[in-house]
Amino acid sequence: MLGVIIGALLLGLCAAVVVGVAKDRGPAPDAVAVSYEHAWDRLDFEALWTLSATELRDGLDHKKFVAAKRAAYASRTELKGLAESITVDEELVRGDNALVTTRIVVRDGSVVHNSVQLVRRSTRWQVVAYAMVPAP
Repeated sequence: MLGVIIGALLLGLCAAVVVGVAKDRGPAPDAVAVSYEHAWDRLDFEALWTLSATELRDGLDHKKFVAAKRAAYASRTELKGLAESITVDEELVRGDNALVTTRIVVRDGSVVHNSVQLVRRSTRWQVVAYAMVPAP
């Protein structure tokens, strides 16, 4: 009898975990956009691969993407660690599409805004387009 009760409790616990994982929507688009900006600031190409959708992967697999980015930025170390702060100015979400405008305060005091477009695929937000917003 005790074995049946323990078995039922374990089955119920397993079901609760499966339902919880299935309902997990992952990080919100604004959090993904800020993470993407931080990855660029750190020149963290592994994180960029993870956060990017296929549209931004240049048709490369993971290993080739990371190698290509490392090679392209190997002599550009001055581009690493420029951001003093990264925040969100605006977030627009419509269904499985989002547009996040980020605000990067650069260590020299200048401010840059970027437009980060995201799409939700398989319950996960991914960056599909990224561009600097022209200054007014």
